[in-house]
Amino acid sequence: MRVLTIDTATSAAAIGVCSDGVCRNAAPVREPASAQHVLGTIDRLLRDCALELKDLDRIVVGRGPGSFTGLRVGIATAQGLAAPHGIALFGATTTAALRTAAGPAAVAVIDARRGEVFVEGPGIPLAACAPSELAERLAPGTMLVGDGAVRYRDCFPGCVIPEDASPLHVPDAAALAAVAADGEPATPVYARAPDAVPTDQR
Repeated sequence: MRVLTIDTATSAAAIGVCSDGVCRNAAPVREPASAQHVLGTIDRLLRDCALELKDLDRIVVGRGPGSFTGLRVGIATAQGLAAPHGIALFGATTTAALRTAAGPAAVAVIDARRGEVFVEGPGIPLAACAPSELAERLAPGTMLVGDGAVRYRDCFPGCVIPEDASPLHVPDAAALAAVAADGEPATPVYARAPDAVPTDQR
């Protein structure tokens, strides 16, 4: 099974390839909302793995929650690559991928902007909340992963947060592929209402 993984939900786009049980991750792209940067990274990684798009069996894309623009770029890019080549396309929830890599006791914390984080973990269903609200629900020693944990590190005293550059803060190829094995659709996951709504719904 040869799988390309794409996740642009967080502040760093994650691109990876799993081939014959070996997974390789490109260096995180710090411009996740740019399709140009994502496509360039995909091209370089496939060449490094001696693969072409037509060689792929599956593409897995991160569903979020996360940046609205980043999610749309990632999903549209995955759709654009999969359709012309008849490649199977699946989704993977970004919080689930982070927890798969860090361990089932970990809590995934993604920067949601507007002073909030998207969070999911044991006993904590997927939601958006303020870092201070989340901190009140965490036991000492809880491991937090994700760019929200990094950004709001000072809000979580007593929790275990890997160093900023740790790969545990970025969804990796093996974890995304594992989550997608459950057959998730390649559709975005939104954990809060959009900023803009039709005037007749206000």
